[in-house]
Amino acid sequence: MTGLPGVARFARGGAELVRRRVGAAARREPPGARGGDEAAAAGDHRLVLPALAVWGGVLAIVQAGPVGALGAAVGAAVLIMVGVRLRRRAATAAGVLVVIICAAALLRVAATEASPARALARDEAGGRVVVVITSDARYFAAKGARPAFAVRYAQLRELRARGQTWRLDQTIALTGIGPVAEALRGPIVGTTLEARAGLRLPDPGERAVATARLRAPPVTIAPAGALDRRVEAVRVGLRASVAGHPEERRGLVPALVVGDVSGVPERLGEDFRTTALTHLTAVSGANLTLMLAFVLFVARWIGVRGWWLRVIGLGGVIGFVLLCRTEPSVLRAAAMGLVGLAGLGLTAGLRRGMRPLCAAVLGLLLVDPWLAAEIGFALSVFATGGIVWWAGGWADRLAGWLPRPLAEALAVPLAAQVATQPVVTAISGQVSIVGLLANALAGPLVGPATVAGFAAAALSQVHPWPAAAAGFVAAWCAQGIIAIGTAGAALPGAAMAWPADPLAVAVLGVGCLLWAAVLPAILARRLACLLLGIVLITIMLRGPVQPGWPPPGWRLVACDVGQGDGLAIRAGPAAAVVVDAGPEPEPIARCLDQLGITDVPLLILSHGHADHVGGLPGVLERRRMGTVLVSSASTGSAGAAALAGRAGATVVAAGAGQAYRVGEAEVEVLAPCAAPARARASPATGKDGESAAENDAGLLVRVRSGGVSVLLSGDLEPAGQAAALRCATDLRAAVLKVPHHGSSRQDERFLAATGARIAIASAGAGNDYGHPSPRTLGVLGALGMTVARTDTQGAAAVAVVDGRPRLFVQRRA
Repeated sequence: MTGLPGVARFARGGAELVRRRVGAAARREPPGARGGDEAAAAGDHRLVLPALAVWGGVLAIVQAGPVGALGAAVGAAVLIMVGVRLRRRAATAAGVLVVIICAAALLRVAATEASPARALARDEAGGRVVVVITSDARYFAAKGARPAFAVRYAQLRELRARGQTWRLDQTIALTGIGPVAEALRGPIVGTTLEARAGLRLPDPGERAVATARLRAPPVTIAPAGALDRRVEAVRVGLRASVAGHPEERRGLVPALVVGDVSGVPERLGEDFRTTALTHLTAVSGANLTLMLAFVLFVARWIGVRGWWLRVIGLGGVIGFVLLCRTEPSVLRAAAMGLVGLAGLGLTAGLRRGMRPLCAAVLGLLLVDPWLAAEIGFALSVFATGGIVWWAGGWADRLAGWLPRPLAEALAVPLAAQVATQPVVTAISGQVSIVGLLANALAGPLVGPATVAGFAAAALSQVHPWPAAAAGFVAAWCAQGIIAIGTAGAALPGAAMAWPADPLAVAVLGVGCLLWAAVLPAILARRLACLLLGIVLITIMLRGPVQPGWPPPGWRLVACDVGQGDGLAIRAGPAAAVVVDAGPEPEPIARCLDQLGITDVPLLILSHGHADHVGGLPGVLERRRMGTVLVSSASTGSAGAAALAGRAGATVVAAGAGQAYRVGEAEVEVLAPCAAPARARASPATGKDGESAAENDAGLLVRVRSGGVSVLLSGDLEPAGQAAALRCATDLRAAVLKVPHHGSSRQDERFLAATGARIAIASAGAGNDYGHPSPRTLGVLGALGMTVARTDTQGAAAVAVVDGRPRLFVQRRA
């Protein structure tokens, strides 16, 4: 919702015209009556309880079906009884609305459950489907040995299976991998396809009746209609207008304008998540509000007045929905954008906008109950509500000592971030520290980029030259946003880890409400804001300090680097032996900064896969480097070794029998004994999509530090583990870094031979591989090991307490 300060100023200008027309009526207000604005503000909260109650009831139904409906019915009964007994009309209305809207939702969900497509999906049956494409493709390019993957939504028109044919009209999700993914991403919206597919049940709360995994490229049986082709031509024209710019710019402009994220590089998307700028790359109410503000401003400037303004505004809304696709998320964004425009403009910062917001929530849930389970819906509602409820008042406080435009530029993103932070944390496991600053800096660029992008899309249908000129403006505004996101994500304190479990998110939500209550007093005082700014800047530059982390006397920390490995073993007051670097530079750099590590006398790279060496720059930058160990049997570490060498490190190829003393740490290389046979042959590919030969050619190292011994096993497969058992006489250690992120491919003899009491599985939250495997966790538990997993518990540390190693985790699972 960034960029709304200018919208607010425009809308307030339009509001003056309304006020002049109704001024006479206002002047006839009876003596002693409250002002209209004040009364509206005071009574504006009455729909909040009904909206929240209905949202909760519908969510229960789409997630749990009949059980959820029972819970919703009980809740409605309680609300009605409380309302009648206490004469609270809001509670009674909430109960009645829960009954009505939840009954409609239950009928929709029941119809989906009774569909023959759902029955076939339960049996994982196959068949032929005829569908009409309704969404753009979400495409994930091939990465390493993992094939390309694509998913699209469509309307299921016909289903043929088990000798029967059904005519249907329900939403279905289409997926494909490899060549099928390439074929699936090609057809434009509105195209009718036929394909062979295997049906599977969708995730709980998913609007699709089934997920169809295409077994072969689909066949086009009818082209898209004229309107869909025209809309696609406009979108193609938008992309063509920025085609000559670098990848990040030409990918971001369509995302800002129409929510087309297909061209946004993965790295830029991660930077935007860290800096709380992700909302810019999705269709949101802000897109519509910015476009409407510009269109209506131009219309007023050329003299359009009265009902013609409404006609132009309605035409703008229709054009926006068509251009961004008539998907549920776009309709949601249109509703939220109109609410945001009304709430910020016509009430000049008062809270009257909460009424249309709650009404919009109720209406959207009645029309589309599956919105209740969508994160995008929650983000839109909370962001709009935060802006409408808080932004005006906070801007007024800031305007006491700041220019009004700057006050609004700060108040709007601050209100949106405070309102949405619990939702963002629930899906990311972190709290963005740099988000406010990033949004405030990006705000002035979002409006011009979005408006110029819409202009480029429209002009592309006239001539490519003016479209390219508008695209040039949009691309350079996007470049500023890219620079802000990239620089912000690189700060040590860009984000702070926070548990994503329900209790922790609830605590954060209460904290956000308390923060919102005291913030006006801070914003009204220049000195208080200055001190707050100094604190935030200090945290961003040095990194947030989590109370009690790292634990005193730590000897080992397995950093939370996502789907990869990155560990630090204490070698001195500000020195550590670092083992692997994770897939990206920022997480490992942030972890080492938290630990105060400025000196890395020894860096061990177990093998050359990206999830172990991709974050190498995060270790090399701003730290003194010594020696880098790579496996003498590995063929995949050459690039990482060259990068370390250019940073001034000495690269050594290590094998079994080598030992090093590094400050407080003793390092012993246990494997590889010799290059495994598979490493000399053509590489095999494991089930997890990586080269098994490279995994088994990696280093197996034992490190001792301050009375704690840890066995670092890289990604050894069962064959590599068996080889280590043959050539290493002693594998015992107090701590085991579980091989290959805890995959199911383990040699139980190897795990037992370590004799470890603590095991650490380093994996990424929600990873596609299912790491760590429940089977492996069961084996480790049966061997008497206490297991820590970074995907649910964050970083894990081991310290010596009362003479024995003790496990600490950054957050509770």
